[in-house]
Amino acid sequence: MDQIAWKIGGDQGEGIDSTGDVIATVASRMGYFVYGYKSFSSRIKGGHTHYKVRIADHPVRSAVPETHVLVALTQETIDRSVHEVVPGGAVIADEGFQPSLPDGCGLPLIAIPMGRIARELGNPVVRNMVAVGATSALLGVPLARYEAYVSLKFEGKGQGVVDVNLAALRAGFEAARAVLPDGLGFTLPEVAEKGRLLMTGNEAIALGALAGGCRIMAAYPITPASDVMENLVGLLPQHGGVVCQMEDEIAAITLVIGASYAGARAMTATAGPGFSLMQEGMGLAAMAEIPAVIVDCQRSGPSTGMPTKSEQSDIMAAIFGGHGEGGRIVLSPSTVEEAFADTAEAFNLAERYQTPVIIASDLALSEWKQTVEHLPIEKVTIDRGEIAPQDFLRHLQRGSFDRYALTDSGISPRSLPGQPHGQYLATGVEHLPSGKVSEDPRNRKSEVDKRARKFQPLIDDPTGVDYEGPATPDLLIASFGSVTGAIEEAIATIGESTLHIGRLKVRRLWPFPATAFRKCLEAAGEVMFVEQNSTSQLRRLSELVGIDTSHATSLLRYDGILFTPQEIQAAIRSRFARQEVS
Repeated sequence: MDQIAWKIGGDQGEGIDSTGDVIATVASRMGYFVYGYKSFSSRIKGGHTHYKVRIADHPVRSAVPETHVLVALTQETIDRSVHEVVPGGAVIADEGFQPSLPDGCGLPLIAIPMGRIARELGNPVVRNMVAVGATSALLGVPLARYEAYVSLKFEGKGQGVVDVNLAALRAGFEAARAVLPDGLGFTLPEVAEKGRLLMTGNEAIALGALAGGCRIMAAYPITPASDVMENLVGLLPQHGGVVCQMEDEIAAITLVIGASYAGARAMTATAGPGFSLMQEGMGLAAMAEIPAVIVDCQRSGPSTGMPTKSEQSDIMAAIFGGHGEGGRIVLSPSTVEEAFADTAEAFNLAERYQTPVIIASDLALSEWKQTVEHLPIEKVTIDRGEIAPQDFLRHLQRGSFDRYALTDSGISPRSLPGQPHGQYLATGVEHLPSGKVSEDPRNRKSEVDKRARKFQPLIDDPTGVDYEGPATPDLLIASFGSVTGAIEEAIATIGESTLHIGRLKVRRLWPFPATAFRKCLEAAGEVMFVEQNSTSQLRRLSELVGIDTSHATSLLRYDGILFTPQEIQAAIRSRFARQEVS
C-alpha cells in the first residue's frame, strides 16, 4: 500500500488528540508524509470527536473518505465511521463497551480490554496508549518507535508518567497481537528517514512572524487562532519581544496600532467574531497610514456559528469590512510553507504600503498537521518601507515635515517617534499633508486619491496568483486557501490522458490581481471555482473587478466538512460527461 488512513474516535477529553499526534509524529519521523485532521465539538469535554491521520510514501495535503484502520473507544465511533472502512480494513475497539459491527459488514473486529488494562496499570487515562500499542501490532510499526517518542513526550512529567505510558503501549501491543487474525496487517513501502517537519499553519505563522521581525503580539484567545499566540509566548521573549493577552479584540488591534506607530513590528491573530470587532481599528490604521498585521483564522459563521469547523467565508469582510473606503492588503496562504512566507512578508507589505495587511487563513490550514519539506527562511528579507532619513529631518524647521505628503506613488515617507522634527500627530480624522485636521473638500479628495494610488501597482502584479497547468486548459479550477491540497491531488489522479486541467490559486485576494487572473480565465475553455462558502466569494470578487465568469460554475461546501480529492474528481467527471452526451 502506498498510503494508510488511520482514525481514532471517542468522547472528547479522552486523549484523542494526543493519540493522533503520537501516530502522526512517529510516522513523520520514520520518513513518511503525513496529513492529520480531526473533528471535534465546541466544548472542553464530552461529545464525539475523531482524529484521522493519512500516512503515505508521497506528499498528501487533504482529507480522504476512506479509512483502513478504525480505532473505536466508544460504540458511537463505530456507528459514525464504520462505513468509511474499506474492504480489507479493520476495526480495533475497547471490549469494555461490548463493541458490535453492522451485520454483513465483513470487517474483522479486534476487541481488546483497553480500559481494563489501563485500570490495572493504575491510570485509566492511558487507555489511549493501549490503543497506540494495538495500532503498532496491526500496522507492523516497531513498538520501539512509539516507545522512543512517548518517552520524549512525557519526560517532563516525571519517570512515573513515562513508565505507565510505556507499560500501556506494550500491553496494547501484546493484547492485539494475541487476537489478530492470520494474514491481517498493513505494510507501507520502506522509506528513508528525512529531516522533515510536521506542523500546523498556526505554528508556521508564529515562526514566520518571528523571522519577519515581529516583536509584539497582542491578542485575545479564540478558536482556531489561539495557537498563534501560544506559540509566540514561547518564542518572542527569547528574542526581545513580548506577547500581551488583552481583555478583548478591540484592545488587541489598538495595541498593535500603537506599537506599529512607535516603530515596532506588531501583529494580532483572531477568528471571525474577533475580526469583526477589529474593523474600526483597521479603519484607523488605514486613515493614519500605520502598519498592522492581522491574522484571520476563518471558521464557520456568522456569530458563533460552528467555531471548530473550517470555512472560507470572511473574504468580503476581510476586504471591505468597516466603514468608509480604507485600503488594505489581504493575503491567502494555502500551505504551511506559504503561511510561513506570507506572514514574514506581511510585515514588509504593511510597512512598505503603510496599511493593514490581513492573512486570511482558515481552520484547516491553521490547525491540521501536515508534512513540511522546508520553511523558506532563506527568502525572508526585511523592508521597513519609506522612513524619512534622519539627515533630511534634521534640516527641517520644527513642524514642517509633511507626514502625508501628496506623492506620485501614493506612499508618503513616515517618521518614527523620537526622530527630531518628525511627525507626532496621527489621527483618524481626515488631515492635511502635515497631519493637521482638515475638512477642506479639495484636500479630502487629494488624500483619498493618494491613499488609493499606492495600491494600484499590485493590481498588475503577477505574483498575486499561482498557476500550474497547460497554456490553454480544457478546465481551469480556481481557488484560494487550504482547499488547494484536495484540488492538486484530484488533478494529479485524473492525469492528462483525457482532460487538460489547470489549477489557479489566488495568493493575494486584495488588491485583486485582476490582470493575471483575467488572463488565466480567458485562456480556459471551462472554469470551476472551488470554495468553502455558500456564495462563491472568490467568483463574486472576480466579477466585482470586471472579470467575465459566465463560462464558470462553482463547487461549494459550507457544512464544516473538508473537500476530498474524490469529491472534486467526481464534479469534474460529471461535468464533462454531460457535455460529451450532449
